[in-house]
Amino acid sequence: MMKKKITDPALAEELNGADSGPENDDKQFVVFQLGGETYGIEISRVREIIVMQELTTLPRTAEYVKGIINLRGTVIPVYDLAGKFGLDSSAATKSTRIMVVEVKGYTVGMIVDMVSEVVRIPPEVIEPPSSLMTNGLNEQFIEGIANYSDRLIIILNLGNTLAADISFAC
Repeated sequence: MMKKKITDPALAEELNGADSGPENDDKQFVVFQLGGETYGIEISRVREIIVMQELTTLPRTAEYVKGIINLRGTVIPVYDLAGKFGLDSSAATKSTRIMVVEVKGYTVGMIVDMVSEVVRIPPEVIEPPSSLMTNGLNEQFIEGIANYSDRLIIILNLGNTLAADISFAC
């Protein structure tokens, strides 16, 4: 398995050790904040997490496509995930990160308010989404809701979240 390149030292240590431990059915998720809510995506989708940087904007793109960056010689699009979900985007802070992820064979960046941790979540604590739980967020974007460690984590389905954008761009 390829090691992930993380520029945040605290997360780098946690992610690099994430493959160790007992074998079980638990899945590992990178947990992040967006618009005051807690979200998670499977760690296998995350290539790296980088600090927010200047973006090159592109004309005539969707409002939530914030621009492109050059990541070690590869140009990748960067999406404002809050904007994609119809949430208010917050101003960039020292905690703002770009999560570089793999979706349907493409590498894209997603702006998030803060990346907090990597957690192992047992499948039995992840409930399927329902319109009552998702509070207006399109259900197709959500894989489930994890009731984990006295909090709720919205588990995203990245394939559905960015699939239309990727299909359109190709």
